[in-house]
Amino acid sequence: MAKRTEAVFVRHGYHHGNLKEALVAAACRLIAERGPAGFPLSEAARLAGVSVAAPYRHFKDRDALIAEVARRGFAAFAARLGTAWGGAEVDPMRGFSRMGEAYLAFAREEPGFYGAMFAHGGVKRERRHNAGEGAFAALEHAIARVAAAKQPRAGRIGLHPRVLAYQVWALSHGIATLSAGALLPSNNPALRPENLLRAGVAALIDGADGGKAGTPVKPRREPRSK
Repeated sequence: MAKRTEAVFVRHGYHHGNLKEALVAAACRLIAERGPAGFPLSEAARLAGVSVAAPYRHFKDRDALIAEVARRGFAAFAARLGTAWGGAEVDPMRGFSRMGEAYLAFAREEPGFYGAMFAHGGVKRERRHNAGEGAFAALEHAIARVAAAKQPRAGRIGLHPRVLAYQVWALSHGIATLSAGALLPSNNPALRPENLLRAGVAALIDGADGGKAGTPVKPRREPRSK
């Protein structure tokens, strides 16, 4: 059970036009402690040290506040991935590995942002897609560079960066979620999050290079019933 959250701004959140920032910070803390569905808007107001009516100056409801947290989270996430990739054009695979480490670190260090980014409901699908485009573009670019490094000869098209990027994102998200839930054994070095991700990504890329993964899969046709 999460500890009872105490007001972190104690009547200072609304001073100097700082209400919106105070509410975002309060929502981040509540999401980290209880999950995106674990609190009403009034609780975010109480934590920010303002009246229950004050949040409506900036947000029409709780979902709008979570959407703002998600938007900022995706922006910070994309910046973190971009920084990890920086200077990796000479050694794309090393840069890609750093991006994986940055992904897991962000999920671990920013549970409020990360929880809002992937919350069910609240943020509309189109808005979430747009917010995540920067992070996904960084990932897709990195995979394209890795693909180019692994495929110097013309005519080899085993790697499909966009599909592989989604596979890597799914793997990364799954490992981050298992880690956050303390569901990975701590006594096996191979199952540490960074090592697990590194091995999984290598397997995906090696499989894709042989044409077995990272390749668009045609929908399976079900046999007609007689």
